[in-house]
Amino acid sequence: MKTYFLGIDNGGTLTKAVLFDSQGDTIAEASRKVPMIMPQPGFTERDMNALWQANCEVIREITAGSGVPPARIQGVACTGHGKGLYLWGRNDTPAYNGIVSTDTRAWMYPERWEKDGTAERIFEKTFQKILACQPVSLLRWFKDHRPGILENVRWIFAVKDYVRFMLTGEAFAEITDFSGSNLMNIRDVRFERELLEAYGLGDLIDRLPPIKYSTERCGSISPAAARATGLREGTPVAGGMFDIDACAVAMDVTDEENLCVIAGTWSINEYISRTPVLNKSVMMNSLFCLPGYYLVEESSPTSAGNNEWFTELFLHEEERLAKERGIGVYELAEELAAKVSAEGQDIVFLPYIYGSNYNPHAKACFVGLDATNTRAQIIRAVLEGIVFCHLVHVEKLLKNRKRPAAVRLAGGAARSRTWSQIFADIFQLPVEIIDAKELGALGCAMAASVASGVYKDLKDAAKHMVKIKYLLEPNATNAEAYARKYQRYLKVSDALDGIWRGF
Repeated sequence: MKTYFLGIDNGGTLTKAVLFDSQGDTIAEASRKVPMIMPQPGFTERDMNALWQANCEVIREITAGSGVPPARIQGVACTGHGKGLYLWGRNDTPAYNGIVSTDTRAWMYPERWEKDGTAERIFEKTFQKILACQPVSLLRWFKDHRPGILENVRWIFAVKDYVRFMLTGEAFAEITDFSGSNLMNIRDVRFERELLEAYGLGDLIDRLPPIKYSTERCGSISPAAARATGLREGTPVAGGMFDIDACAVAMDVTDEENLCVIAGTWSINEYISRTPVLNKSVMMNSLFCLPGYYLVEESSPTSAGNNEWFTELFLHEEERLAKERGIGVYELAEELAAKVSAEGQDIVFLPYIYGSNYNPHAKACFVGLDATNTRAQIIRAVLEGIVFCHLVHVEKLLKNRKRPAAVRLAGGAARSRTWSQIFADIFQLPVEIIDAKELGALGCAMAASVASGVYKDLKDAAKHMVKIKYLLEPNATNAEAYARKYQRYLKVSDALDGIWRGF
């Protein structure tokens, strides 16, 4: 009898549910877009009740329309965007809107803690830089600006921990998200008052749920959730994981050989290691979903989310033409970009709609436009600029490890062969694409398969559920052109970095 696993993915823009069989094949999928709330510049939020309803809708679509009886779904797990903040109130309702990882309201706290020595003191426990979008910065912002909100908080969640709580009624803090929050002593894998007091947050220690690992069972589908979703009451629910971990295991990044790049809302660039990188040359070390490994990460909100913004704002004519042809606007944009060679345009696009690699004040811009430029050239510039920003991160990672034989690529860019080839050509490394559309959901379905006892661990699950679709070799003839354009990209970014605070 076939077994099935449900992966639920709440990213920066979409809520998705995907049903997989035990071989990793997609059986059914559903998605909803939850509106972003932007009450003022730098604030990016979502209504938590609306988010839960979106989860119920996509799960019901799966349970009602997949043809798979709910009793055959052996396990469920959640993944979602990291960082951000989801607060559950003592009155059993959300204490505030969910805050998404692109939020920059708390930008002043990392700067303050860097200047006063706090960042240096806590590094021996956290192994990471402090970011404005991390829960630690956001919680301090609430303490200073909206203390009444914190007084009502019962649980501090990451997005996937909130959704799992709604499915089970049980509150847990899964390690992959919380080890990247700056709230956890990841050296000793624990929450401690002393660390929280360094940020002025010691009184929140009892709001942090018990710690669990990705493949641990964290309750089961409650009667209320069964009624809301159509899932079978009592179905096991695994801890799940941060979406960058989920994508990594769904690409069989289960040893130290591979380097993983995720081009989604965020630019995620990572590898796993038995030891953390403690020379402060990388942004973050967190605990990986495979026990015994650290996830070494360079990241910024500078990836495919910028292309989505550009497409929605500027490509209305292309959207109309795409509809006439019966294709999507992104497919048409890819066709246009493919007509422009590596040497076919010199526009620099800085993909800083949500801030740059290290400057939350940075703004996106085009540099080098003139009257001769075509829409196809501008589209190509957007794709290239995003990859150049990924390369900034990858170069930092490669200073701490050997050059990989290939890069495994995920996220929106991986659905475009043209864009994936640009990654290969700019990196001058082969790029491997996995044969699965929704890697985040696949990764947490793999966690569910382990929690339900079908596979012994994530490495075993990967052997059965992960398949490589194709490999793209870099075009050596483009290496010189892209090396020149990358240097121009760096010069423009550096030259503008000092002016953003005045905007």
